[in-house]
Amino acid sequence: MKVESVFAPLIAPRMDRIKPSPSAVVTQRARELRATGRDIISLSIGEPDFPTPPHICEGAVEAMQRGQTRYTTVDGTPELKQAIIGKFKRENGLEYKTNQITVGAGAKQVIFNAMMATLAPGDEVVIPAPHWVSYTDITLLAEGVPVIVPCPQSQGFKLRAEQLEAAITSRTKWIILNSPCNPTGAVYSRDELKALIEVLLRYPQVHVLADDIYEHVLFDGRQFFTPAQVEPELYERTLTVNGVSKAYAMPGWRIGYAGGPPTLIKAIAKLQGQSTTNPCSISQAAAVVALNGPQGFIPERTAAFQQRRDRTLELLNQVPGLSCHKPEGAFYLYPDCSKLIGRRRPDGCRIENDQDLALYLLDCADVTVVQGSAYNLSPYIRISIATSMELLEQACTRIHRACAELS
Repeated sequence: MKVESVFAPLIAPRMDRIKPSPSAVVTQRARELRATGRDIISLSIGEPDFPTPPHICEGAVEAMQRGQTRYTTVDGTPELKQAIIGKFKRENGLEYKTNQITVGAGAKQVIFNAMMATLAPGDEVVIPAPHWVSYTDITLLAEGVPVIVPCPQSQGFKLRAEQLEAAITSRTKWIILNSPCNPTGAVYSRDELKALIEVLLRYPQVHVLADDIYEHVLFDGRQFFTPAQVEPELYERTLTVNGVSKAYAMPGWRIGYAGGPPTLIKAIAKLQGQSTTNPCSISQAAAVVALNGPQGFIPERTAAFQQRRDRTLELLNQVPGLSCHKPEGAFYLYPDCSKLIGRRRPDGCRIENDQDLALYLLDCADVTVVQGSAYNLSPYIRISIATSMELLEQACTRIHRACAELS
Protein backbone atom coordinates (compact mmCIF):
# COMPACT_ATOMS: atom_id res chain seq x y z
CA MET A 1 0.00 0.00 0.00
CA LYS A 2 1.32 3.46 -0.93
CA VAL A 3 2.09 5.89 1.89
CA GLU A 4 -0.05 8.53 0.16
CA SER A 5 -3.15 6.34 0.28
CA VAL A 6 -2.68 5.69 4.01
CA PHE A 7 -2.51 9.39 4.89
CA ALA A 8 -4.99 10.77 2.35
CA PRO A 9 -8.01 10.36 4.71
CA LEU A 10 -6.19 12.48 7.31
CA ILE A 11 -6.12 15.59 5.11
CA ALA A 12 -9.02 17.98 5.75
CA PRO A 13 -11.19 19.01 2.78
CA ARG A 14 -10.34 22.65 3.46
CA MET A 15 -6.84 21.99 2.11
CA ASP A 16 -8.33 21.40 -1.33
CA ARG A 17 -9.47 25.02 -1.39
CA ILE A 18 -5.96 26.45 -1.44
CA LYS A 19 -2.71 26.10 -3.37
CA PRO A 20 0.95 26.66 -2.46
CA SER A 21 2.15 30.25 -2.83
CA PRO A 22 3.21 30.60 -6.51
CA SER A 23 6.03 33.03 -5.70
CA ALA A 24 7.38 30.70 -3.00
CA VAL A 25 7.22 27.75 -5.41
CA VAL A 26 9.14 29.62 -8.11
CA THR A 27 11.73 30.87 -5.64
CA GLN A 28 12.28 27.37 -4.29
CA ARG A 29 12.66 26.06 -7.84
CA ALA A 30 15.35 28.69 -8.45
CA ARG A 31 17.24 27.50 -5.36
CA GLU A 32 17.07 23.90 -6.56
CA LEU A 33 18.36 24.79 -10.02
CA ARG A 34 21.22 26.83 -8.56
CA ALA A 35 22.21 23.76 -6.53
CA THR A 36 22.64 21.87 -9.82
CA GLY A 37 25.00 24.53 -11.13
CA ARG A 38 22.57 26.63 -13.19
CA ASP A 39 23.20 30.40 -13.16
CA ILE A 40 19.67 31.44 -12.18
CA ILE A 41 18.72 35.08 -11.68
CA SER A 42 15.70 35.20 -9.41
CA LEU A 43 13.26 38.04 -9.98
CA SER A 44 10.46 36.28 -8.15
CA ILE A 45 11.05 36.96 -4.48
CA GLY A 46 9.58 39.94 -2.66
CA GLU A 47 12.29 40.75 -0.16
CA PRO A 48 14.81 43.61 -0.15
CA ASP A 49 18.36 42.59 -1.03
CA PHE A 50 19.70 45.16 1.43
CA PRO A 51 21.03 43.86 4.75
CA THR A 52 19.21 44.50 8.01
CA PRO A 53 20.80 47.71 9.37
CA PRO A 54 23.64 47.05 11.86
CA HIS A 55 22.04 48.96 14.75
CA ILE A 56 18.99 46.66 14.56
CA CYS A 57 21.15 43.54 14.59
CA GLU A 58 23.08 44.95 17.54
CA GLY A 59 19.80 45.50 19.37
CA ALA A 60 18.97 41.82 18.89
CA VAL A 61 22.35 40.74 20.27
CA GLU A 62 21.93 43.01 23.28
CA ALA A 63 18.48 41.52 23.91
CA MET A 64 19.96 38.03 23.94
CA GLN A 65 22.69 39.14 26.30
CA ARG A 66 20.02 40.56 28.62
CA GLY A 67 18.31 37.19 28.64
CA GLN A 68 15.24 38.21 26.64
CA THR A 69 14.80 34.65 25.42
CA ARG A 70 11.64 33.75 27.31
CA TYR A 71 8.01 33.64 26.30
CA THR A 72 6.45 37.06 25.91
CA THR A 73 2.87 38.30 25.93
CA VAL A 74 1.03 36.38 23.20
CA ASP A 75 0.44 39.34 20.90
CA GLY A 76 3.55 41.41 21.55
CA THR A 77 5.69 42.84 24.31
CA PRO A 78 4.63 46.10 25.98
CA GLU A 79 7.83 47.72 24.63
CA LEU A 80 7.06 46.76 21.04
CA LYS A 81 3.43 47.80 21.33
CA GLN A 82 4.54 51.21 22.55
CA ALA A 83 6.97 51.49 19.63
CA ILE A 84 4.15 50.61 17.21
CA ILE A 85 1.84 53.15 18.85
CA GLY A 86 4.58 55.75 18.36
CA LYS A 87 5.04 54.78 14.72
CA PHE A 88 1.32 55.02 13.92
CA LYS A 89 1.05 58.43 15.59
CA ARG A 90 4.27 59.81 14.10
CA GLU A 91 3.84 58.61 10.53
CA ASN A 92 0.10 58.11 10.03
CA GLY A 93 -1.60 60.40 12.54
CA LEU A 94 -3.40 57.42 14.08
CA GLU A 95 -3.89 57.20 17.85
CA TYR A 96 -3.99 53.73 19.40
CA LYS A 97 -3.84 52.24 22.88
CA THR A 98 -2.05 49.01 23.74
CA ASN A 99 -5.31 47.02 23.61
CA GLN A 100 -5.65 48.10 19.98
CA ILE A 101 -2.29 46.68 18.86
CA THR A 102 -1.44 43.13 17.83
CA VAL A 103 1.92 41.66 16.84
CA GLY A 104 2.35 38.46 14.85
CA ALA A 105 4.98 36.40 13.07
CA GLY A 106 4.82 38.60 9.98
CA ALA A 107 2.04 40.68 8.47
CA LYS A 108 0.76 37.49 6.81
CA GLN A 109 -0.03 35.95 10.19
CA VAL A 110 -1.86 39.10 11.27
CA ILE A 111 -4.01 38.98 8.13
CA PHE A 112 -4.59 35.23 8.57
CA ASN A 113 -5.62 35.74 12.19
CA ALA A 114 -8.00 38.57 11.27
CA MET A 115 -9.78 36.52 8.63
CA MET A 116 -9.97 33.39 10.79
CA ALA A 117 -11.31 35.38 13.73
CA THR A 118 -14.04 37.19 11.79
CA LEU A 119 -15.28 35.23 8.78
CA ALA A 120 -18.26 32.91 9.01
CA PRO A 121 -19.00 30.48 6.18
CA GLY A 122 -20.18 32.44 3.16
CA ASP A 123 -18.96 35.86 4.32
CA GLU A 124 -17.50 37.81 1.41
CA VAL A 125 -14.18 39.62 1.10
CA VAL A 126 -13.77 42.15 -1.73
CA ILE A 127 -10.28 41.86 -3.23
CA PRO A 128 -9.18 44.18 -6.05
CA ALA A 129 -7.06 42.37 -8.65
CA PRO A 130 -4.18 42.12 -9.33
CA HIS A 131 -3.55 41.28 -5.68
CA TRP A 132 -1.05 39.54 -3.42
CA VAL A 133 -1.41 35.80 -3.88
CA SER A 134 -2.32 34.95 -0.28
CA TYR A 135 -5.44 37.10 0.15
CA THR A 136 -7.69 34.63 -1.65
CA ASP A 137 -6.26 31.50 -0.07
CA ILE A 138 -6.45 32.92 3.45
CA THR A 139 -10.09 33.90 2.80
CA LEU A 140 -10.89 30.42 1.53
CA LEU A 141 -9.24 28.74 4.53
CA ALA A 142 -11.44 30.87 6.77
CA GLU A 143 -14.49 29.62 4.83
CA GLY A 144 -15.05 33.04 3.32
CA VAL A 145 -15.78 33.88 -0.31
CA PRO A 146 -13.23 35.99 -2.23
CA VAL A 147 -14.98 38.52 -4.47
CA ILE A 148 -12.36 39.38 -7.07
CA VAL A 149 -12.75 42.75 -8.79
CA PRO A 150 -10.52 43.10 -11.88
CA CYS A 151 -8.76 46.47 -12.02
CA PRO A 152 -7.15 46.71 -15.46
CA GLN A 153 -4.08 48.67 -16.45
CA SER A 154 -6.31 51.23 -18.19
CA GLN A 155 -7.37 52.46 -14.72
CA GLY A 156 -3.90 52.25 -13.22
CA PHE A 157 -4.62 48.85 -11.64
CA LYS A 158 -6.76 50.65 -9.03
CA LEU A 159 -10.25 49.97 -7.74
CA ARG A 160 -12.87 52.55 -8.65
CA ALA A 161 -15.82 53.63 -6.53
CA GLU A 162 -18.43 52.24 -8.92
CA GLN A 163 -16.68 48.86 -8.94
CA LEU A 164 -16.64 48.75 -5.16
CA GLU A 165 -20.32 49.67 -4.98
CA ALA A 166 -21.20 46.88 -7.43
CA ALA A 167 -19.14 44.30 -5.49
CA ILE A 168 -20.73 44.90 -2.07
CA THR A 169 -23.59 42.62 -1.00
CA SER A 170 -25.34 41.85 2.27
CA ARG A 171 -22.65 39.19 2.90
CA THR A 172 -19.66 41.52 2.46
CA LYS A 173 -17.59 41.70 5.63
CA TRP A 174 -14.19 43.00 4.44
CA ILE A 175 -12.46 44.85 1.67
CA ILE A 176 -8.69 44.46 1.39
CA LEU A 177 -6.76 47.49 0.14
CA ASN A 178 -3.03 47.18 -0.54
CA SER A 179 -1.16 50.39 -1.33
CA PRO A 180 1.52 50.43 -2.63
CA CYS A 181 0.34 47.27 -4.32
CA ASN A 182 2.02 43.94 -4.80
CA PRO A 183 2.28 43.12 -7.75
CA THR A 184 1.59 46.34 -9.71
CA GLY A 185 3.11 49.11 -7.59
CA ALA A 186 -0.16 51.07 -7.77
CA VAL A 187 -0.50 53.74 -5.06
CA TYR A 188 -3.83 55.27 -4.01
CA SER A 189 -3.83 59.04 -3.61
CA ARG A 190 -5.87 60.73 -0.89
CA ASP A 191 -8.57 61.61 -3.43
CA GLU A 192 -8.71 58.07 -4.78
CA LEU A 193 -9.12 56.69 -1.27
CA LYS A 194 -11.76 59.34 -0.52
CA ALA A 195 -13.84 58.15 -3.45
CA LEU A 196 -13.77 54.57 -2.15
CA ILE A 197 -14.45 55.71 1.40
CA GLU A 198 -17.59 57.59 0.33
CA VAL A 199 -18.96 54.23 -0.81
CA LEU A 200 -17.86 52.42 2.35
CA LEU A 201 -19.56 54.96 4.59
CA ARG A 202 -22.88 53.81 3.13
CA TYR A 203 -22.21 50.20 4.14
CA PRO A 204 -21.39 50.07 7.86
CA GLN A 205 -21.15 46.25 7.87
CA VAL A 206 -18.04 46.38 5.65
CA HIS A 207 -14.66 46.51 7.38
CA VAL A 208 -11.37 47.60 5.83
CA LEU A 209 -8.10 45.69 5.98
CA ALA A 210 -5.39 48.13 4.92
CA ASP A 211 -2.21 46.25 4.00
CA ASP A 212 0.41 49.00 4.25
CA ILE A 213 3.51 46.79 4.20
CA TYR A 214 5.11 48.76 1.30
CA GLU A 215 4.31 52.12 2.89
CA HIS A 216 7.86 53.47 2.63
CA VAL A 217 8.61 52.34 -0.93
CA LEU A 218 7.11 55.30 -2.80
CA PHE A 219 8.44 56.82 -6.01
CA ASP A 220 8.50 60.24 -7.66
CA GLY A 221 7.77 62.17 -4.45
CA ARG A 222 4.41 60.53 -3.76
CA GLN A 223 2.79 60.74 -0.34
CA PHE A 224 1.39 57.77 1.52
CA PHE A 225 -2.16 57.67 2.88
CA THR A 226 -3.99 54.93 4.75
CA PRO A 227 -7.81 54.73 4.96
CA ALA A 228 -8.27 55.32 8.71
CA GLN A 229 -6.04 58.38 8.40
CA VAL A 230 -8.05 59.81 5.49
CA GLU A 231 -11.45 59.24 7.10
CA PRO A 232 -11.72 59.15 10.91
CA GLU A 233 -15.21 57.62 10.63
CA LEU A 234 -13.55 54.45 9.33
CA TYR A 235 -11.19 54.22 12.31
CA GLU A 236 -13.35 51.72 14.23
CA ARG A 237 -13.91 49.61 11.11
CA THR A 238 -10.30 49.40 9.94
CA LEU A 239 -7.45 47.02 10.68
CA THR A 240 -4.26 48.80 9.62
CA VAL A 241 -1.57 46.19 8.94
CA ASN A 242 2.15 46.78 8.60
CA GLY A 243 5.48 45.18 9.49
CA VAL A 244 9.24 45.50 9.46
CA SER A 245 10.00 43.17 6.53
CA LYS A 246 10.17 45.68 3.69
CA ALA A 247 11.15 49.08 5.11
CA TYR A 248 13.77 47.68 7.50
CA ALA A 249 14.94 44.73 5.34
CA MET A 250 13.86 42.25 8.04
CA PRO A 251 11.80 39.62 6.16
CA GLY A 252 13.32 36.67 8.01
CA TRP A 253 12.77 38.23 11.43
CA ARG A 254 9.03 37.66 10.98
CA ILE A 255 7.42 40.61 12.73
CA GLY A 256 4.16 42.09 11.53
CA TYR A 257 1.70 44.23 13.43
CA ALA A 258 -1.64 45.98 13.19
CA GLY A 259 -3.82 48.57 14.87
CA GLY A 260 -7.56 48.09 15.08
CA PRO A 261 -10.72 47.82 17.20
CA PRO A 262 -10.11 46.31 20.68
CA THR A 263 -12.70 43.56 20.16
CA LEU A 264 -10.95 42.37 17.01
CA ILE A 265 -7.49 42.66 18.57
CA LYS A 266 -8.66 40.56 21.54
CA ALA A 267 -10.03 37.87 19.21
CA ILE A 268 -6.76 37.81 17.24
CA ALA A 269 -4.79 37.34 20.48
CA LYS A 270 -7.10 34.50 21.51
CA LEU A 271 -6.54 32.73 18.19
CA GLN A 272 -2.79 33.32 18.23
CA GLY A 273 -2.63 31.96 21.78
CA GLN A 274 -3.83 28.62 20.46
CA SER A 275 -1.53 28.57 17.44
CA THR A 276 1.96 30.10 17.51
CA THR A 277 1.73 31.99 20.81
CA ASN A 278 4.17 34.91 20.85
CA PRO A 279 6.42 35.98 17.97
CA CYS A 280 10.16 35.44 18.51
CA SER A 281 11.25 37.46 21.55
CA ILE A 282 14.55 38.50 19.94
CA SER A 283 12.83 39.61 16.76
CA GLN A 284 10.45 41.71 18.83
CA ALA A 285 13.36 43.40 20.57
CA ALA A 286 14.96 44.10 17.20
CA ALA A 287 11.68 45.57 15.91
CA VAL A 288 11.61 47.98 18.86
CA VAL A 289 15.06 49.23 17.81
CA ALA A 290 13.91 49.47 14.18
CA LEU A 291 10.80 51.52 14.91
CA ASN A 292 12.36 53.75 17.56
CA GLY A 293 15.79 54.16 15.95
CA PRO A 294 17.18 56.24 13.08
CA GLN A 295 15.07 56.19 9.92
CA GLY A 296 17.40 57.99 7.51
CA PHE A 297 18.42 54.87 5.63
CA ILE A 298 14.84 54.23 4.46
CA PRO A 299 14.60 57.09 1.90
CA GLU A 300 18.13 56.25 0.72
CA ARG A 301 17.08 52.68 -0.05
CA THR A 302 13.84 53.83 -1.66
CA ALA A 303 15.89 56.07 -3.95
CA ALA A 304 17.91 53.01 -4.96
CA PHE A 305 14.69 51.12 -5.72
CA GLN A 306 13.51 54.05 -7.85
CA GLN A 307 16.76 53.98 -9.86
CA ARG A 308 16.29 50.25 -10.41
CA ARG A 309 12.67 50.80 -11.43
CA ASP A 310 13.65 53.40 -14.01
CA ARG A 311 16.42 51.30 -15.54
CA THR A 312 14.45 48.05 -15.55
CA LEU A 313 11.39 49.80 -16.99
CA GLU A 314 13.53 51.21 -19.79
CA LEU A 315 15.01 47.79 -20.60
CA LEU A 316 11.74 45.85 -20.39
CA ASN A 317 9.97 48.25 -22.74
CA GLN A 318 12.64 47.41 -25.33
CA VAL A 319 11.81 43.68 -25.16
CA PRO A 320 9.84 42.51 -28.21
CA GLY A 321 6.29 41.73 -27.08
CA LEU A 322 6.48 43.27 -23.60
CA SER A 323 4.91 46.55 -22.49
CA CYS A 324 5.36 47.76 -18.92
CA HIS A 325 3.28 50.23 -16.91
CA LYS A 326 5.31 52.57 -14.65
CA PRO A 327 4.83 51.51 -11.00
CA GLU A 328 4.30 54.21 -8.39
CA GLY A 329 5.70 52.27 -5.43
CA ALA A 330 6.70 48.83 -4.03
CA PHE A 331 9.52 46.97 -5.76
CA TYR A 332 7.82 45.15 -8.60
CA LEU A 333 7.12 45.67 -12.28
CA TYR A 334 4.11 44.06 -13.95
CA PRO A 335 4.70 43.98 -17.71
CA ASP A 336 1.91 43.10 -20.12
CA CYS A 337 2.92 40.03 -22.16
CA SER A 338 -0.26 39.66 -24.24
CA LYS A 339 1.65 40.04 -27.51
CA LEU A 340 3.73 36.97 -26.69
CA ILE A 341 0.75 34.68 -26.08
CA GLY A 342 0.33 32.34 -29.05
CA ARG A 343 3.94 32.50 -30.15
CA ARG A 344 6.17 29.43 -30.30
CA ARG A 345 9.36 28.58 -28.50
CA PRO A 346 12.43 27.49 -30.47
CA ASP A 347 11.49 23.89 -29.60
CA GLY A 348 8.08 24.37 -31.23
CA CYS A 349 5.99 24.49 -28.04
CA ARG A 350 3.29 27.17 -28.05
CA ILE A 351 3.10 29.86 -25.36
CA GLU A 352 -0.54 29.48 -24.31
CA ASN A 353 -0.59 31.80 -21.29
CA ASP A 354 1.57 33.82 -18.91
CA GLN A 355 2.46 30.71 -16.90
CA ASP A 356 3.94 29.16 -20.05
CA LEU A 357 5.95 32.33 -20.59
CA ALA A 358 7.26 32.23 -17.02
CA LEU A 359 8.32 28.60 -17.50
CA TYR A 360 9.96 29.48 -20.82
CA LEU A 361 12.01 32.27 -19.22
CA LEU A 362 13.17 29.84 -16.54
CA ASP A 363 13.98 27.06 -19.01
CA CYS A 364 15.64 29.15 -21.71
CA ALA A 365 16.78 32.37 -20.03
CA ASP A 366 17.59 31.16 -16.49
CA VAL A 367 15.40 33.95 -15.07
CA THR A 368 12.55 33.39 -12.62
CA VAL A 369 9.43 35.57 -12.74
CA VAL A 370 5.89 34.93 -11.48
CA GLN A 371 2.95 34.54 -13.85
CA GLY A 372 0.18 37.12 -13.69
CA SER A 373 -2.47 34.44 -13.25
CA ALA A 374 -1.16 33.99 -9.70
CA TYR A 375 -2.38 37.54 -9.01
CA ASN A 376 -5.74 37.06 -10.78
CA LEU A 377 -5.02 39.33 -13.76
CA SER A 378 -3.48 37.96 -16.96
CA PRO A 379 -1.57 38.04 -19.22
CA TYR A 380 1.22 39.64 -17.22
CA ILE A 381 4.38 38.61 -15.41
CA ARG A 382 5.62 40.01 -12.10
CA ILE A 383 9.25 41.02 -11.89
CA SER A 384 10.88 41.91 -8.58
CA ILE A 385 13.51 44.66 -8.63
CA ALA A 386 14.67 43.82 -5.11
CA THR A 387 18.09 42.80 -6.39
CA SER A 388 21.20 44.57 -7.67
CA MET A 389 21.23 46.79 -10.75
CA GLU A 390 23.85 44.50 -12.28
CA LEU A 391 21.65 41.43 -11.96
CA LEU A 392 18.59 43.31 -13.18
CA GLU A 393 20.44 44.39 -16.33
CA GLN A 394 21.70 40.84 -16.92
CA ALA A 395 18.20 39.47 -16.43
CA CYS A 396 16.67 41.96 -18.85
CA THR A 397 19.30 41.04 -21.48
CA ARG A 398 18.39 37.37 -21.07
CA ILE A 399 14.64 38.10 -21.22
CA HIS A 400 15.17 40.23 -24.36
CA ARG A 401 17.11 37.45 -26.08
CA ALA A 402 14.58 34.75 -25.12
CA CYS A 403 11.54 36.78 -26.23
CA ALA A 404 13.22 37.67 -29.54
CA GLU A 405 13.58 33.95 -30.24
CA LEU A 406 9.82 33.37 -30.05
CA SER A 407 8.18 33.05 -33.45
